[in-house]
Amino acid sequence: MRVGLFTDVYPPYINGVSTSVLMLKRSLEGLGHEVFVITVNNENLKYKYEDDGKIISIPGLPIGIYDYRISGIYPVRIIKQIKKWKLDVIHSHTEFGVGTFARLMSKQLEIPLVHTYHTMYEDYIHYVTKGYFKGVSKKIVEYLTLFYCDQTISELVVPTKKTYDLFKEKYKVNRNIYIVPTGIEVEKFYKENFDPKDILDLRKKVGLKKEDFVLLFVGRIAAEKNIPFLLDSQKILSKKYPNIKLLIIGDGPDLASLKKEVEKPAYNDSVIFAGKVPLTEIASYYQLGDVFVTASQTETQGLTVIEAMSSSMPVVCIEDESFINTVIPDLNGYMFKNKREYRNQIIDLHNDEDKLRRLKKQARLNGNMHSSKYYGERVADVYRIAIENYSQKKNNFWGHIKKVVGRSEKNYSSKSKDES
Repeated sequence: MRVGLFTDVYPPYINGVSTSVLMLKRSLEGLGHEVFVITVNNENLKYKYEDDGKIISIPGLPIGIYDYRISGIYPVRIIKQIKKWKLDVIHSHTEFGVGTFARLMSKQLEIPLVHTYHTMYEDYIHYVTKGYFKGVSKKIVEYLTLFYCDQTISELVVPTKKTYDLFKEKYKVNRNIYIVPTGIEVEKFYKENFDPKDILDLRKKVGLKKEDFVLLFVGRIAAEKNIPFLLDSQKILSKKYPNIKLLIIGDGPDLASLKKEVEKPAYNDSVIFAGKVPLTEIASYYQLGDVFVTASQTETQGLTVIEAMSSSMPVVCIEDESFINTVIPDLNGYMFKNKREYRNQIIDLHNDEDKLRRLKKQARLNGNMHSSKYYGERVADVYRIAIENYSQKKNNFWGHIKKVVGRSEKNYSSKSKDES
């Protein structure tokens, strides 16, 4: 198949969606499909062509949310190129900007459109509304979500049952929805692929000692990730266990304020912010952790959890549907409901080396279940369904037109005979 991936974000931009799209591209190509990408140029207002023209970045304007940029919905300059690609299916990974362009191309070129819903927008509207008109804003988000994800596409893909339930139970969508968890290149995170000396040097670089027990968080430093929960718990943990350190990797709007917060004596120098790490180096940083921790309840899947497991790290996460099918209590990690449970689980793993070793081993095995190859195979199956259904729909439409025209001709012929 010839597949067009339409996305607002793509490496070198780093976030869960860009990682997902990159993994899908590589997996599909590994399965023998030809893949083309339309994305946004996050550096300047120019068109950029890469990979012999198979990746086209179009100009985008900043919108004031992190360093996202949004493109125009109909960049005429590249339409001829897209026509030359002769795509069998278009797969959009965003609702707006490039996502709208994907819908226009699907309609204009008569190509089936598959869409993956990556972002729970209701958890992010505070960045736009600043707390005002919350009820109205959620209604608008619901309307736009239904329009983009139900009325304008051929097939809908979601990464978790949590997102599936959003559409089926809350939005009452009556269509097929395919749950396809995003895959990752799990091999990239295997411990045996790293030189212990390099990891020891990295520990020293970020300020960790050999005896430190490291709680690792990787993600955007922003309100929806609920990082203050981890910080509040860390103040208490560090009093009794000074070797328990919280290492936070990532960048975001709350980084400066949280770094200032942890300078207070109550934290006992137990929190380290390592900042933004290049995508090519992030797997090395996962090797620094003993336990991966997160209190975020705004994930659609939580790729960092899978990356952590592939790095042989058990996960301690907040009880949320995003993690239910991934984190299995006392097998590869734990789930907590409150700060007390979180602290007790961390202390338990800190004090019980045998249990920690057992959970690490199982985490690695569970991580393998989320390989990028499996991800590509599942998505390719959805493409085939979309193409087949789209073809049948077209045939049924033209078949209906022929019947109508045939009846009209017959009636006209009969009328002509009567008149004669």
